[in-house]
Amino acid sequence: MQTVIIVVHLMIVAVLIGAVLLQKSEGGGLGMGGGAGFMSSRGTANLLTRTTAILAGLFFVTSMTLAWLAGANRTPTSIIGTPPASQSGGATPITPPTSGGVLDTLKKVDEQQGQPAAPSGPQAPRSQ
Repeated sequence: MQTVIIVVHLMIVAVLIGAVLLQKSEGGGLGMGGGAGFMSSRGTANLLTRTTAILAGLFFVTSMTLAWLAGANRTPTSIIGTPPASQSGGATPITPPTSGGVLDTLKKVDEQQGQPAAPSGPQAPRSQ
């Protein structure tokens, strides 16, 4: 259901963008002036204005429907009466893995080759 509404919503968005781009520029804000259209000036303006209004309404309806569907599965919770996660009785502390990671493996390889370990902090440059 939600996937169908998303597809319809995206189609409405694409057509709405096209309808807005086809409309004649009123003030020539970009210096383009308006140009000759594919229909008469009055008929095009009337058709595109109505189309834009209908598509905007459909966009609003599909947006609200998608928001309602996304929030339908949520259950309300209260933050006032719940204990913090660290104080819950059944929680076990997370222990780091004992097998080591990539950095531990590289450190062992460096130690086996006899190279000194990386410095623990920033050091001043040495002159030779």
